[in-house]
Amino acid sequence: MITRTRRESVVFGHPFHLKVVDRTLPPGEYEVVTDEELIEELSFPVYRRVATMILVPGRSPHSSSIEMVTVDPRDLQAARERDAAIPSGVTGSEGRPADTSANGDQQSGRAGARRR
Repeated sequence: MITRTRRESVVFGHPFHLKVVDRTLPPGEYEVVTDEELIEELSFPVYRRVATMILVPGRSPHSSSIEMVTVDPRDLQAARERDAAIPSGVTGSEGRPADTSANGDQQSGRAGARRR
């Protein structure tokens, strides 16, 4: 079988989770590696994905090690979509706005304004 490897950089703006990793991963740039194999029975070149891996920081906070973890591409896509859906003013994994007024509304210049 003829195989090829594609590499892609993915950026997460917020802490995120993947099902295959038992900890919260920090925001940042991650390398995603996809292995594909050529389906040779066809008259034109078609590749089938056989594995998707992501390089994540090692467990030790004082280590510069990197782990390559096999990940379900659907789980990775879901994590990317969740990250993109978080407003830019939100920090941390709690999903709370970084700046809120006393009544829990985001600051918009009309804090505490009510409809009549």
